[in-house]
Amino acid sequence: MKQVFVLFLGMVCCSALFGQSGKGRVYDADTREPLPGATIKAGNHTSVSEADGSFSVPAGIGEIEISFTGYFSQKVQPDHLNIALKRNNNNMQEVVVSANRTAQKRREAPVAIATINKQAMEDTKAQRLDNLLNKVSGVFMVNLGNEQHEMSIRQPMTTKSLFLYMEDGIPIRTSGVYNHNALLEMNLPAARSIEVIKGPSSAMYGAEAIGGAVNVITQSSPALAGGTVSLQMNDKGYRRVDLQAGTPIGKWGVIVSGYYADKKNGPIEYSDFDKKAITVRTDYRAGEHTSWTNTLALVDYSSDMSGSIDSIKFAKKDYTSLQTFTYRNVYALRYKSMLNHQWNDNSNTNIALLYRNNSVEQNPSYSIASTPDPEKYRGQINENAFSTYALFVTHSQKIPWAKSKLIAGASVDYSPQNYYAKFISIHKDLPSGKFVSYDAPAVDSFLSKYNTGIVNLASYIDYEFSPLRNLKVVAALRYDAFKYYFINNAPASTSVSTASTINSFGRVTPKLGLTYNLKSTGFYANYSQGYVPPQLTDLYSSIKEAPYLLPQSFFNYEIGGWASLVENKIYLDWSLYRLNGTNEIISVKQPDNSYINQNAGSTRHTGIEYGITYKPVPDLSVHFSATNAKHVFVDNIVKGVDYNGKEMSAAPRFMANAEIMYKPSFLQGFRISAEWQHQGRYFMDDLDNYSYGGFDILNLRTGYRIKGFEIWINALNATNLYYAVLASKNATTNGNAAYSYNLGDPREITFGLAYHFGKK
Repeated sequence: MKQVFVLFLGMVCCSALFGQSGKGRVYDADTREPLPGATIKAGNHTSVSEADGSFSVPAGIGEIEISFTGYFSQKVQPDHLNIALKRNNNNMQEVVVSANRTAQKRREAPVAIATINKQAMEDTKAQRLDNLLNKVSGVFMVNLGNEQHEMSIRQPMTTKSLFLYMEDGIPIRTSGVYNHNALLEMNLPAARSIEVIKGPSSAMYGAEAIGGAVNVITQSSPALAGGTVSLQMNDKGYRRVDLQAGTPIGKWGVIVSGYYADKKNGPIEYSDFDKKAITVRTDYRAGEHTSWTNTLALVDYSSDMSGSIDSIKFAKKDYTSLQTFTYRNVYALRYKSMLNHQWNDNSNTNIALLYRNNSVEQNPSYSIASTPDPEKYRGQINENAFSTYALFVTHSQKIPWAKSKLIAGASVDYSPQNYYAKFISIHKDLPSGKFVSYDAPAVDSFLSKYNTGIVNLASYIDYEFSPLRNLKVVAALRYDAFKYYFINNAPASTSVSTASTINSFGRVTPKLGLTYNLKSTGFYANYSQGYVPPQLTDLYSSIKEAPYLLPQSFFNYEIGGWASLVENKIYLDWSLYRLNGTNEIISVKQPDNSYINQNAGSTRHTGIEYGITYKPVPDLSVHFSATNAKHVFVDNIVKGVDYNGKEMSAAPRFMANAEIMYKPSFLQGFRISAEWQHQGRYFMDDLDNYSYGGFDILNLRTGYRIKGFEIWINALNATNLYYAVLASKNATTNGNAAYSYNLGDPREITFGLAYHFGKK
């Protein structure tokens, strides 16, 4: 933490030293990022802003008009040339970058994609990503406590490797080593925006982009020196300090963003945590054609693992935990260097180098299992670590014929990985029921120990053209080649004794889509495929020989549309999809009564996602988003149990989010909002014998900013509802099946104070 504050003070000094040189600058009012290419009209003189947002006008000019695509135009006098443009929130003109890796208008992308912008982040004052992502139709990020999570995007709430998490368009983890908690490796204060692609996007991004992809886009260095420091705490033991400071330095720019958060003695027993996150980004703007960005991100996270509770504790509203020593520690270091060059108006190349260093070390509560001795249980301590060396190259080329655009790219990713799991003997105190201590019977009591060299070579091509007015067609194709170089380092006596081997996988992934847009409405359709290669744990677990497994495949059929009505007071969007999963990996019973992983499962996911934003007056906005969906097993017989035709567990048929926001024009800087989060009823088991009723949560938020100071109060779960954010039941037939409830947070009242400094 000391190093964070030293760096912060250094940035404040830079802010004082490197001010404006007298040139005017145009920048984003919310992020303070420069806006290159903005049009400057001063009398008969017209020019565009430079790469750093700077511009100049002739002497003696009167009123000046500044305009930029996606922003409200502004007229100013020549004595006020630092121009902050406000973003135009008309979603029809919104610009996205995740659909095809280049900037394009939302209406031109034949996918269901949603953007959470900086203004929404500032209004929400989110402590966790789920506070933001759950506003998007069809998305529910399950908060498992202390930023740990599961995800649901066109899938049930699950820990499976069906979602891709990215930062600036680059995955934050390598394929084959998926972790359902990966988003806790993000640094939210560094984000400029978040884009969510719903449905398969493997044709552009490769493996694991099945249910959806979440792309966190980092904020670039500001046009003017400045920043923000904030403090917040709540009545449940949570404390946090955020900082962001940045400055231009000639053609260079630098911005530092980070936070420290911890929680002590919260309402749920044994649930303390702390997290340190910092991102340093530099931007070198050599001119209007070349830019070079370097980003270093570090996250150091440690949390108690309180685990779930059973039905008896849940009925008693008991917040105690059986755990006293389980934990999860995460270390994530990422460095990426991205060089972008625009050869001319039609041609652009981007090259990115990436280094990752990740580890997840844990004593997991979910691995604790009983033995014949009621005082003795078994568990494990494990660590999964990997590093990455990767290169990404993308080139885009505009072609005059039919307004065509060709995007081609290739990547190489080499990720050496190490894993071990050690057996521990756990002691339970019978009077209290708590697990009080553990020991390892031997120094080398390995359950598993191996390392794997993961190599992924990929190439892709995306072609867009407009054969007719208002019609755009998009076709994409990607090829991935994987190799796992597996080396088993465990003693022969361990339970996992898979022989060292090499496994190879290849996959061609297509996508075809179209958009048709009129003045205030549009439609799209697409067919896309997605795939997931076998995870390391699917292949190298508890058997003598790795099974022959193919990538799991998903086929998506989708139509949707959007419309802006009543002079842009109403904006609505919708998407209807059918997603079929095949070759899904399940455990299949063998003739000798053993079990082995095979590509023998298939599922069907059908739903409609819809959202509406209504602004009856400029001061008031109402947003509603929802999804109706059904997730069904088509062909699944797992360990001899037939699930065919059953609805999948943890799959609500209806989820919704609604928010009303009031920002009175007579009191600039004030806001107040109310948000409703709904989760419908769902089955707790895959045989559909038990169900959970879901929940309805009310969140209230208010804040006021005057000059550089800001104060806010958030009341999350304002009605203090007692509920489970996730409920499940082991659907065995032995009579000892257990209920499991992950508790939702009780009412939390958060108070925050911020100071925004720097030139305007």
